[in-house]
Amino acid sequence: MKKIILMAMLTGSVVMNGMAQARSLGVNDPKAKSILDNVSKKFSTLKSVVANFVLKVEGANNSVTDSKKGTVYLKGAKYKVNLDGQEIISDNKTSWTYAKDANEVTINNVDQNSSALTPAKLFTNFYDKDYLYRLDGESNEKGKVLENIEMTPTDKSKNIFKVIVSVDKKNQSISRMKVFEKNGNHYTYEITSFTPNTNLTDATFTFDAKKYPGVEVVDLR
Repeated sequence: MKKIILMAMLTGSVVMNGMAQARSLGVNDPKAKSILDNVSKKFSTLKSVVANFVLKVEGANNSVTDSKKGTVYLKGAKYKVNLDGQEIISDNKTSWTYAKDANEVTINNVDQNSSALTPAKLFTNFYDKDYLYRLDGESNEKGKVLENIEMTPTDKSKNIFKVIVSVDKKNQSISRMKVFEKNGNHYTYEITSFTPNTNLTDATFTFDAKKYPGVEVVDLR
């Protein structure tokens, strides 16, 4: 689950035959691309973002196994995720994953060529390279009109076989993301608040061991 977060952060009924045929040929749906491009364009104008979310973990047969609240901080390609005793931090060069119960931090170099779906990538045009996508209609939920986009990875060896991104049609921002794994598990990230242009310093996106007395450091760089 560490590799999925996010990440982030972030279904209709009618599927036109033309869309289905385009997808089978590896061609993306232009309507879905327009929606995703608008989200990416809007995000690129923001200096920073702080978003609260709820992560729901479901097993096979939609049985809910866990539900957690979290916060994601974004500034360009940098991000920090706080989630129930866990922190995941990246300054786009180094990443730190801190586990509170073990008081342990694992350090890695950031692989710039990785296709992993990070919180920062979710708001950029990552989809053009790593996914096929199509608009899967609209839905009305909690007073919002959501445009639902189904995405499938071009790399079929991935454990993830499908992602559904739901975009608030009015605000052009991601409202929900649902990740489907081949083992039957589902991860749903529901954005509960979205605050743009918060004053975030670069120190937010580094791990300061001095603030964690006795922390065990596992450096894998």
